[in-house]
Amino acid sequence: MREITYRMKISATVITLNEERNIRAALESLFWADEIIVVDSNSTDRTVEIAREFTTEVHVRQWPGYSAQKTFAAEVARHDWIFNLDADERVSAELARELVALKENDAPSAAGYEMPRATLYLGRWIKHAGWYPDFKLRLYDRRRGRWKGDYVHESVEVEGRAVRLSGEILHHTVENASEHHLRMDKYTTLAAQELYARGMRASASSILISPVAAFIRSYFIKLGFLDRVPGLAISVFAAHYAFLKQLKLWELSAKEKAKAGAAKG
Repeated sequence: MREITYRMKISATVITLNEERNIRAALESLFWADEIIVVDSNSTDRTVEIAREFTTEVHVRQWPGYSAQKTFAAEVARHDWIFNLDADERVSAELARELVALKENDAPSAAGYEMPRATLYLGRWIKHAGWYPDFKLRLYDRRRGRWKGDYVHESVEVEGRAVRLSGEILHHTVENASEHHLRMDKYTTLAAQELYARGMRASASSILISPVAAFIRSYFIKLGFLDRVPGLAISVFAAHYAFLKQLKLWELSAKEKAKAGAAKG
């Protein structure tokens, strides 16, 4: 059989922290990559042990933030083309075929490629509520791309054209409502800190209105009702997320004012 020499080499990167439940399936879906790099933030479960079954490129380091950790993973890669996958995600068979086809072509003119992400939530693949197609730019030329977002919702920004692929990333998110609730507490804290750092402030009206607007947008405008009970849950959680984010943003301002008042006194 003729050995295929790929023109485009891709390094796949995954950052982890206590992802024993997910990491094996994520790494198995990266069989097509020319290199796999895992950057772990001192996991206390078997994440690192499992990762080392797939690659020798497992780096353990302190957590510097989402963008910084993903930037480090890209910097230690051997190849300039980087495919980033979260530990709770999988590359679908269709997307894997598209990526292999890209590797067989001449050097691409695009600076990056984005793809739809489908999320499994409460036993249902969500197709509405603002959760789909949820395009993510995950394959990029590190010479023309950089990670941005210091707190949460990090993303790649590329200099040049981004092309859309049709194959999906499969997102196996929280297992149940309790886990969703706990994760939301963490992310709303980070989101509030990011808004505060950007000079934004909350008010009584924003605390009141933003949850209502979030629910209407998710359930009605984004057709969350078509996803039945999971769609309703997503919309209610979207409202709760908006409420917590605004309330925590208000708390940051209140603490700063109290500190300033104490200093004057």
